Amino acid sequence: MKDPPRVVDFIVEFLHRQGVDHVFGVGGANIEDLYDALHHAQAGPHGVVAKHEFSAATMADGYHRASQRVPVIASTSGAGAMNLVPGIAELRASYVPALVLIGQPQTGLDGRGSFQETSGLAGSIDAARMFAELAVHCVRVVDPESIVHELPRALAAATDPVTPGPTVLLLPKDVQQAVIPQWHSPGAAEPAAPPLSEGTRRARAADLLRVASGRKGGVVVIAGELVARADARSQLARLARSLDAQVAVVPDAKDVFDSRDPRHLGVVGVIGPAEVQEAVERASAVLLAGTRLPQMAGAGLHDRLKGVPVVCVDARDPFLDAHEELVQLKGPMAQELTLLAHELDKDGGMAPASLARRPSTVGTLPPATPLDMRLAALVVASTLPHGANVVADAGNTGAVAIHHIDVPAGGRFIAALGMGGMGHSFGAGIGATFATGRRTCVIAGDGAFFMHGMEVHTAIEHDLPVTFVVLNNNAHGMCATREQLFFSGDYSYNVFRPARIGDGVAAMFPGLATATVRTAGELGAALNRAHATTSPALICVDVDPNEIPPFRPFQQHSLATGR
Repeated sequence: MKDPPRVVDFIVEFLHRQGVDHVFGVGGANIEDLYDALHHAQAGPHGVVAKHEFSAATMADGYHRASQRVPVIASTSGAGAMNLVPGIAELRASYVPALVLIGQPQTGLDGRGSFQETSGLAGSIDAARMFAELAVHCVRVVDPESIVHELPRALAAATDPVTPGPTVLLLPKDVQQAVIPQWHSPGAAEPAAPPLSEGTRRARAADLLRVASGRKGGVVVIAGELVARADARSQLARLARSLDAQVAVVPDAKDVFDSRDPRHLGVVGVIGPAEVQEAVERASAVLLAGTRLPQMAGAGLHDRLKGVPVVCVDARDPFLDAHEELVQLKGPMAQELTLLAHELDKDGGMAPASLARRPSTVGTLPPATPLDMRLAALVVASTLPHGANVVADAGNTGAVAIHHIDVPAGGRFIAALGMGGMGHSFGAGIGATFATGRRTCVIAGDGAFFMHGMEVHTAIEHDLPVTFVVLNNNAHGMCATREQLFFSGDYSYNVFRPARIGDGVAAMFPGLATATVRTAGELGAALNRAHATTSPALICVDVDPNEIPPFRPFQQHSLATGR
């Protein structure tokens, strides 16, 4: 550490003591002192520079979802800070904790028209007010010595056990540079867990489920992403056995229940198969585990659930109208699931026979089979190595990935369904790889690639094992599909002249393994070559913009109208 110590030196030491090993960001004049402190620290996080601040935020997003560790984001002022807005919004909407450090012009220039001023004075934008709306906590630090209190406070707010999310510290340049006295840096903080639910409430939940399990339709569990973040997969599986229940997963939680388990139903919601929706609608009771049942998962179900008992294991209130038979257990997810299973098992009798595991649904395709989006997804699924992560982008490509790609044991499935920002997957895949060190497969469309695909360069710089699969239909596919289905279909603002993405990336990055494929055999071979290395790769698959994705409103409208 430099002598005398600065505010930025304290920040780096604090992050190190919290176990932070990466800071994702983009440099600039008003955050460069933090990067200087990262460089000179004897021990501390490694700075990762993204190509765009949005992608720095999505790297943090993927990093947390793959590891449950709290990520850190750093950005300069002005446009750099503004570029963070959609990324922070996704973190907030998806309950992802993160510590966001944003540089600001020096305080002596506040209200004087400084470059990139956001002090809120003299008619300027008020960054503190803006980020307070986006984040769960925001403070503009103007007293250098207050950093020793504000930084732990921001971390505590980010890791709130009920409503975690991004917290923002606005750091003027002179504050970052200020010398502060020697400090006693606190050790690693352990966020307080919410208290367990009362025993009487748990007994009531068990009674409702026990009765429903003996009725026609039985119990259906709808499992959400918080099961993965709480590392509660085994507890969920045990509870499903205790109830002899079927288990559906929400679109961004495909990895929380083994798809080969005979109780596995599939994805629920507008991206899932109709038969999953029908099974939930037939249920005599529904257990929500780690999901509030937002629109993408619960469309068409909310009215139906008014008439059946619902047990919700989640500290957050579900998106359901209250009714007499809604019982909520708000304690730590793994403990609540375990205790609920104990409550169900204590009478004896709730122990169904073990069932044979389902075979894989991915068959062998003839090598010369031409590819569409669905077949490309099936080939990707068949080649994923053990423990691989899958990150799906937005739009038609995301729907195909959610519908058709199962995650191998030990891997994570990541999809940004809070804001649904195109291009999220490129940064999130890199963040997930930094977090786990395992192969990550990013599935994105050409539109997402053109927005944020140059993060491929970041993967190359760090030689990360990320396979980028770009499904190129030369269109903003979901928008083009909507034009065809819901409007006249005789025009399109969203179909573009062809772009040779694979060839272009190969020319830009000669050392990167790239391929453009058109058949199942070519795609499988390219994926196997990529997965056999520890380096990045990009594979482009040319597909048809007219393919209807597995998005139930599209399919239903197409069948009804013949379009």
